[in-house]
This record gives sequence, structure tokens and C-alpha cells, in this order.
Amino acid sequence: MVLNKDTAKKTAELLLQINAIKLKPENPFTWASGWQSPIYCDNRIILSYPIIRNYIREEMAKQVEELYGKPDVIAGVATGAIGIGMLVAEYLGLPFVYVRPEPKSHGRQNQIEGQLSPNQNVVVIEDLISTGKSSLNAVKALKEAGANVKGMVAIFTYGFNVADENFKTEDIELHTLSDYPNLIQQASDTNYIKEEQLNTLLQWKSNPAVWKP
Repeated sequence: MVLNKDTAKKTAELLLQINAIKLKPENPFTWASGWQSPIYCDNRIILSYPIIRNYIREEMAKQVEELYGKPDVIAGVATGAIGIGMLVAEYLGLPFVYVRPEPKSHGRQNQIEGQLSPNQNVVVIEDLISTGKSSLNAVKALKEAGANVKGMVAIFTYGFNVADENFKTEDIELHTLSDYPNLIQQASDTNYIKEEQLNTLLQWKSNPAVWKP
């Protein structure tokens, strides 16, 4: 769920500006899942732009406080959200941990890196939501460690129905700075994409798992 329309529009504008989100309806990407997609999102690029990363950091921090007050710990999902999660934690003056996809195979075999105590309130920071599976895997690890997961704040979501269902099933509240509808609207309004490209992007969103160029 997008909390603030102005923030959603500005975030979409910035992501397009630095090519963190690439739109190529005529030459689609292939995701790791095998899906063909006219859009690819790499929000880690934000970290290379100080003014933009500061904007994202502050907007995420504001949403964390507005929604949950100050938690005890901020958790980033590895690897994409380690950087921005740490920036949010620093801005709020809070401890930070990050969660690996699975425990290490050596050493202490940690899945959660950093100091986390049972019953601490945690807000999870994520960079991108597609199906939500990797994000919710991190939530599961935090809960198994005894954390009280208050919710998740992410930079961007595609807004897939499967993600909505996954978060609903796990009873985890998700808020994002921006989303697919705001991105496409911004791209259209600024002539970043042509009308025929817009139609392709809308068709893809209606059924991404089976879409073909």
C-alpha cells in the first residue's frame, strides 16, 4: 500500500531519472523466475546518488515512525536492502541487522547478522517487492528468532496479486514509497514512454506469468 501520493510520484520520478527502473517493452528482460518482462528494477543504484538516497532514506524513516513509532531494531533484507536499511536505521538512531536468504554454511551459521534479542520490535526494510517470497522468508527468520515484526516498508512494488495474497497469508503489513501504477503514470506523463509502450506495460501487468512479447 502506498501511503503518500506525492511521495509515490516523486519516488517514481527519481527512479526513472537514474535508470534504477528500466522500461524496454520492445526488448523484454528475463527474470530469474523465467518470466518475460518489459520492466526491470534495480534499486541498489540509488546508493550511488547521495541526494536521491537521502530522499529515499528520509521518506522511509518518516513512514516507519508514522506507522509504527520507533521500533527497537531495523532489519534489512539481503542483499538488496542492506544499504538502504542501514541508512534508515542510522537516520532513526536505531540498531540494524540484516537477514540472509538462508543460514551460512560455515562459522556460526547465522541467518540474521547483527544483535537481535527476543521480543524486540522490528520493522523490515526492503528495496523491491515482486512475489514477496524472499521478503517474507526474512520475516519468518526474524519471527523464529523471537522478534516482534511490526511490518515492512519497501521502496517499490509491482503490486502483483500473488504478493498481496502472500502478505495477507502471513499477516504482514506492507507499505511502499511507490508502485507500478504510479511509475507507469509518471513515465507516461513525462513522455518517458510512448502510447504503444504504455499499452504493452499495462498488458504485461494484467498477467505477467504468461506474458510474451
